[in-house]
Amino acid sequence: MIVKVCGMRDAANIRDIDLIEEVDWMGFIFFPRSKRNVESVPEYMPQHSKRVGVFVNEEQERIIDRIEEYGLHIVQLHGDEGAEYCQKLRKRLPQSVQLIKMIQIESADDIRHIEPYEGIVDYYLFETKCSGYGGSGRQFDWDILNLYHGSTPFILTGGIGTDDADKVRTFSHPQFAGIDLNSKFETAPALKDVTAIRRFIELLH
Repeated sequence: MIVKVCGMRDAANIRDIDLIEEVDWMGFIFFPRSKRNVESVPEYMPQHSKRVGVFVNEEQERIIDRIEEYGLHIVQLHGDEGAEYCQKLRKRLPQSVQLIKMIQIESADDIRHIEPYEGIVDYYLFETKCSGYGGSGRQFDWDILNLYHGSTPFILTGGIGTDDADKVRTFSHPQFAGIDLNSKFETAPALKDVTAIRRFIELLH
């Protein structure tokens, strides 16, 4: 199971999280309206975890620049980017860089929004539907995903907290690939509780 810790910015905190062997991906948010926005390269960047850049309705040229500047391995699109946008970006990305598209889920009707991206992106990130582009801190009903029959693997996010290890461990879907941890593990915006994340991962296993 992929474990992604998102919304990182503080160099010392990044280093501490990077030392947790089971953390596979680390997310950096490039969205000025986010309280976790990254404006410059931290003094320490992860050496073990893959670096994920999170963008919202961004110009593709800026995404390409950030890939080079931050050494990103994965691009996550967290806005209203359509399938055509994703297809154009896919052609511009270095071959080694993977692409994630966030899809907001609230009801069974939202499953139909997934299909246009099949065969274009490497992963989906299923997030709880909310009015803005940041996370809501709430969970949607994961049973809705029984209606998803696509071939693209997905990451679960949205309000996953310290008490959800059993729920994550017992969740089953053929395309379930991992989880994204953020606000429920913070002591302040962009500052993660390392002990809480370690304990959560222990409970997962």
